[in-house]
Amino acid sequence: MPMGSEFWALVYLGFEIAALFCVRAAITRGRTAQGAAAWVVFLFAAPHFAVPAFAIFGHHRYPGYIRSRRELREEMAALRTLAGQHAPAPLPPGEDAGRQRAFAELAGMPFASGNAVRLLIDGEAAFAEVFAAIDQAQSYVLAQFYTVEDDALGRAFAARLMARARAGVRVYLLYDAIGSHLPRRALAEMRAAGVEVRDFHAIRRSRGRLQVNFRNHRKIVVVDGDLAFTGGLNLGDAYVGRDPVLTPWRDTFVRVEGPAVAQLQFVVAEDWLWSSGQKLALDWTPKASAGTSDALVLASGPADALETASLYFVHAINSARERIWIASAYFVPDVDILSALKAAVLRGVEVRVLIPDRRDHWLPWLAAFAYVDEVRAAGVEVWRYAAGFMHQKVLLIDTGIASVGSVNLDNRSCRLNFEATLLVADPAFAADVARMLTTDFALAARATVGLSRRPWPIRALAPLARLVAPVL
Repeated sequence: MPMGSEFWALVYLGFEIAALFCVRAAITRGRTAQGAAAWVVFLFAAPHFAVPAFAIFGHHRYPGYIRSRRELREEMAALRTLAGQHAPAPLPPGEDAGRQRAFAELAGMPFASGNAVRLLIDGEAAFAEVFAAIDQAQSYVLAQFYTVEDDALGRAFAARLMARARAGVRVYLLYDAIGSHLPRRALAEMRAAGVEVRDFHAIRRSRGRLQVNFRNHRKIVVVDGDLAFTGGLNLGDAYVGRDPVLTPWRDTFVRVEGPAVAQLQFVVAEDWLWSSGQKLALDWTPKASAGTSDALVLASGPADALETASLYFVHAINSARERIWIASAYFVPDVDILSALKAAVLRGVEVRVLIPDRRDHWLPWLAAFAYVDEVRAAGVEVWRYAAGFMHQKVLLIDTGIASVGSVNLDNRSCRLNFEATLLVADPAFAADVARMLTTDFALAARATVGLSRRPWPIRALAPLARLVAPVL
């Protein structure tokens, strides 16, 4: 044997032994049978590659996060009291009542009435409103984003936060270090001005664990507990159409006033408590609005007892009687969602899925080609948005319910990310969403070309990309 071969043999043996432990973990803790089987094959076939990959991507829960909600008992009680004071008028027994009840059970919170909800289409319009709201803040500002860039938009946002902090307003910024690129200089500048800045992953309860697979993908801004924003936009120049490759950037935010603001605020407060151990002193009685919308915030994540985001899509699709329209930046659905989409078509529902034709990430873009063929065969309409990059996450059920948030129609959003979406039960708001999506469909082309007729790199790589769908 060449010199040193005994050492490498022992290293390989160590990987094989470690692979056995990982196989046991994959079988006993796997989210799906398909995912568990894929990990088992990978671990046995190539343990020296699979064991490090499993250490990063194999976890399916976020231990300890649920403690945050337990520590916010008073805030949860205030939310329930507020929701009770703003309870919607009871719906007659039937599908509509059951539809809303299931969403409320998933959210762990009932719908609340008396909200004013308004669509903000694309980054320029959305951030103009967000900036104006921050400039008027009197008590506190909560801001949470997956991506915060140190570019023109990111610095403009930071400047407003710092200005309010210097004026005596309490300012909190929570970002995800996996999705953000904030140099120490920018962080130090904000902190010196009085802004409290936290990385969601700088968590004392799980120090030392690999966290790259669990991402806080939420985008929420709350001002004084009275006004909030959420949707698909992050803080970066690309999101206002300044990326030369992905311009124009198509995205959607919503502006919310009313009791649903407290629900969005709770999501940020929970994440802040988890990331810092600090319980924020906030106002849990938002001002009354002139709106009439029933609204509910559905927050999902890997700490949930159920697969909340996946069930959100499944229930929305199953409850549709006339149409279900979904706009998502990625299309990598799980088996349950695939079945729900097909079944909806079979019972006569118009099923439309709007996805981008351009790509920002190779793997999910490639995997989508394989899934598109499958659902098209069942009659699902898949439309590819061609007028720039489409990043919005919007859902429309029939003529009465719509949602805008951060949840994509992919496995990562459904099982690995922390997400949030605002569900609105209001025909007027649903009509606004329908008009917006109708305009988007006019700028898209219906997918009619199968994978077999695509260029050979896509034909070869799309099925391979689908194999790693559980972590996309």
